[in-house]
Amino acid sequence: MVDMTLIVPALIAFGISAVMGPFVIPVLRNLKMSQTERTYGMETHLKKAGTPTMGGVMILAAFLAACLIFVPGHPEIGPVLFLTLAFGTIGFLDDYLKVVKHNSDGLIAWQKLLLEFGVTAVFCLYMVLGTGITMELRIPFGGGRMADIGFLAYPLLFFAVLGTVNAVNFTDGLDGLASSVTIVVAVFFVLASLILGKSAGPAASACGGALMGFLLYNAYPAKVFMGDTGSLALGGFVAGMAYMLQMPLFILIFGIIYLCEIVSVMMQVTYFKATHGKRIFKMTPIHHHFEKCGWSETRIVAVFTVITALASLIALAAL
Repeated sequence: MVDMTLIVPALIAFGISAVMGPFVIPVLRNLKMSQTERTYGMETHLKKAGTPTMGGVMILAAFLAACLIFVPGHPEIGPVLFLTLAFGTIGFLDDYLKVVKHNSDGLIAWQKLLLEFGVTAVFCLYMVLGTGITMELRIPFGGGRMADIGFLAYPLLFFAVLGTVNAVNFTDGLDGLASSVTIVVAVFFVLASLILGKSAGPAASACGGALMGFLLYNAYPAKVFMGDTGSLALGGFVAGMAYMLQMPLFILIFGIIYLCEIVSVMMQVTYFKATHGKRIFKMTPIHHHFEKCGWSETRIVAVFTVITALASLIALAAL
């Protein structure tokens, strides 16, 4: 029997996101919500200056509408919805400041980190007190065994949520990259929810549908960018779903692309400072390294998406 609660949210979110495009994109363009490319970034990206950003509002609207329909019968959707919308709001503020100041700085680092810490703390309380989900961790390839690490589970939650959110943010650097990779991750969450018998599945389905609708306008050459409004929201979605399924350790598997993106930046910065100017990669995040090596944007997106699909299959086997 087909579970319609995992199909209908995707269809609803896809329809809303796809229909919003022709209306939202011109509005963003008219409001001068345009991408500002850093002059020290990829030279080939300078032509993208002027492309409307903050398209993440399309993803958020579609995701919210689809999730609200299923929240009453699926209480585990609530924390995922909260974390996605909260981080999306932080991203919206960041994007707005970038547009107003006409630069690529946005929120000051400490301001963003403070907001992210606050959101993560509320999510933790909501999850534990509002849904009864424990802080036990599912062990990859552990045959269903769970690990209870006591108080250490709380700092791990902050590390996992903030790390995931910022890793997804780094992944959003090419047309359709973050969207394509996260669609595959959303499908993984749908299947994992079915296998584990969890009620958060419709949220994953809704996110996948919203992203498929958005990808109609975000695929190369992009007509709109999701901005931090979308990328931070997607990071919140990934972290939220991982915790509602008690599988933050699995992020290291299915989220291999997110991990490579943020680790490449950390390695580059550390090595650059330690060697007074030398680099490991031609440019980071790592998708820019491959661009510098001559790969096209579409090739990078395709390869990274396939890698995510294979990693997700491994993560399913690890259940």
